[in-house]
Amino acid sequence: QVQLVESGGGSVQAGGSLRLSCAASGRSFSMDTMGWFRQAPGKERVFVAAISWSTAITRYADSVKGRFTISRDNAKNTVYLQMNSLKPEDTAVYYCAADRAVFPTQYDYWGQGTQVTVSS
Repeated sequence: QVQLVESGGGSVQAGGSLRLSCAASGRSFSMDTMGWFRQAPGKERVFVAAISWSTAITRYADSVKGRFTISRDNAKNTVYLQMNSLKPEDTAVYYCAADRAVFPTQYDYWGQGTQVTVSS
């Protein structure tokens, strides 16, 4: 089993920044890809960004390219999402996910989510 714990959410004004963290524990060494998803009220959960441990390749949703940066700290088994130039439409619950595959279509492990609220 793999446990994922997100932190770093909060409230910020438009144009501000936040950094989310996702700490992995358990059999996290077997995970290749970790990603971030978000779900706004009344909407489906959507992909935000992902990073592959084995290739160091990153992927982003078009809506966050140039504003968000995903990174990892292997020693801490932690992945980060630096969010800059935040917009009200970034308001959502942000979820961390992990999987053994490289950029899977579905992830096996999920965190509990952390709320991000951006006010105009």
